[in-house]
Formats: sequence, structure tokens, C-alpha cells
Amino acid sequence: VDLTESGGGSVEAGGSRKLSCGVSGHVNLIQCMGWVRQAPGKAREGVATLDKDGTTSYADSVQGRFTISQDNAGTTLYLDMSSLKPEDSGMYYCAVDLRFGPCTVFARNIENQFKNWGLGIPLTVSS
Repeated sequence: VDLTESGGGSVEAGGSRKLSCGVSGHVNLIQCMGWVRQAPGKAREGVATLDKDGTTSYADSVQGRFTISQDNAGTTLYLDMSSLKPEDSGMYYCAVDLRFGPCTVFARNIENQFKNWGLGIPLTVSS
């Protein structure tokens, strides 16, 4: 599975931004999709997940502000972000997993939640 993120850039605090992730390959085998971010000097943090049944999970820090979704074909994953804060800045990664199992941002190690990762795209929220 290949993943390509787009939509990053700079935005002012309080603003909105929509990230997209093009998904190609064995799309029909994907069990879990998600967004993970990494701020400079910090570990990767799970932001949102969406499993094959449509169940979502969100990090507490983004709950109510971010929404994860996908198109009907399952070839594009989205992350709608609103009320952005400077602490939302970082590199945003699209990630998927073809393995059966839990699909949640609260995984003990978010690196192990997903097997396939995009290259990431930066988002800067200025105050």
C-alpha cells in the first residue's frame, strides 16, 4: 500500500485545514487507517483512527476539533481540522494497517499500530 499526504502548510491559530491522503494498492485489505503526528523533539502521537467498520478514535487533545473520514472508494483518507492551536503543529503522517486487531490512537506504541506509513507532511499553526 502506498500513501501520499497533501494539504499541509501554514495556518493561523483558530483556523481550519483539511489534510488528504491518497491510498493505492491493496485498498480492500486495509483494516485500520489513521493519522499520526510528530512535533519537533517529541515522539509520534496518534491523532485519529478509522477502522474498516467505521469506528473512530481520537486523541483527547483533538477530540471535537478534528474529524477523520474517507471517500466511498477507500482511496482517500481525510483529516478535517478546526480551531487549530500552535500545539497542533508538527509533521502529520497518514498510516494504514492490513492486520486484524485493535485500531486505536490509544495503542501502547503507535508505531506498532500501523505497518504502512506515508512520508508525512508538515503543518505549522502560528499564534
